[in-house]
Amino acid sequence: TTECSHTHTTPASGGEPYSAQCTAVPSASGWWRGSQTRRRMDLCRERSTPRERSSSRREAAALRSSRVARDILLPVGNGGNESPEEADAFGGSPQEKSRYAIPLSAGCEDHWSWNKNDKSYEVRLYGPKQRIAHFHPNWSNGTAGVRGTRILNGRRFYWEINVSQRIFGTSMMFGIGTKKARLHVDAFVNMLGEDGNSWGLSHKGLLWHAGQHRHYVKCFRENKATTIGLYFDGVAGTLSYYKDNTCLGVAFSGLGEIQEPLYPIVCSTAAKTEMSLGVLKRDFDNLQDRCRATVLKQLTHEEQIDQLCLPLRIKQYISEGLENFQEDVALSVNNQMSHW
Repeated sequence: TTECSHTHTTPASGGEPYSAQCTAVPSASGWWRGSQTRRRMDLCRERSTPRERSSSRREAAALRSSRVARDILLPVGNGGNESPEEADAFGGSPQEKSRYAIPLSAGCEDHWSWNKNDKSYEVRLYGPKQRIAHFHPNWSNGTAGVRGTRILNGRRFYWEINVSQRIFGTSMMFGIGTKKARLHVDAFVNMLGEDGNSWGLSHKGLLWHAGQHRHYVKCFRENKATTIGLYFDGVAGTLSYYKDNTCLGVAFSGLGEIQEPLYPIVCSTAAKTEMSLGVLKRDFDNLQDRCRATVLKQLTHEEQIDQLCLPLRIKQYISEGLENFQEDVALSVNNQMSHW
């Protein structure tokens, strides 16, 4: 469609202007459709001056050139609305990143929690399956962390951490690490990523690993609740972050080369802060695992397994997928009713 913004005069009135736009739609054979459309386009050419026609051609050429340059030079997904630094960190504009689907949405529910035997003494665990971590219940004099029970290596997992509105302090971090990663320091530090045993994102928008940091996202708003999603792809060896359902892009790579078991870890320097596990998803291990998940979606309580017309061995396998079933239901309801 070609539009002309000139104001024309109708031949019948001989001088009464009208503001209708010239519109011509090319057909597949290249001819213009409609006699009325052709007459308006001819009228446009007659009323416009050579200088106006030349200016219009230059503007059209400049517009085409700018579009070509944008398509060639800008990174994939970049809407051109952010600075080069932001484009490099995110890989796209906020509008485009928000279109990303949550990873493993077609996967199955995962079952793990924070490890009560692998945490700082300044961390209190409570709630369904102890999936809520409360840091520095009285006051803070250092950095406290807790490790999850899930081993991540070689598989794909996605989990969300609901952070309470008390976001402040030196560092609140979300990431992964090995058993060698420290979980308590009597100092205010960025504990995740302080060495080669852990990888983390702080609420200051910085990625940390091996004692080095780089900018990744702008600082989180203080005293505003948020949800941080972590997608670990053990096949590709990458860790990506999401913030309030917006993809922030790949943060770390090369994780597939790590031989030691990797676990989810969170830590905080701020007093009386809370982080609770929300959505927990994993990829299917095999076809049998996928079939079990399909069966479980049709059940409402564990006793229904005995009513299935299936061999005992298959019933036992389905029961394994319902471990802590009632607690997971309670946690799901809790997450829906109170998002801090």
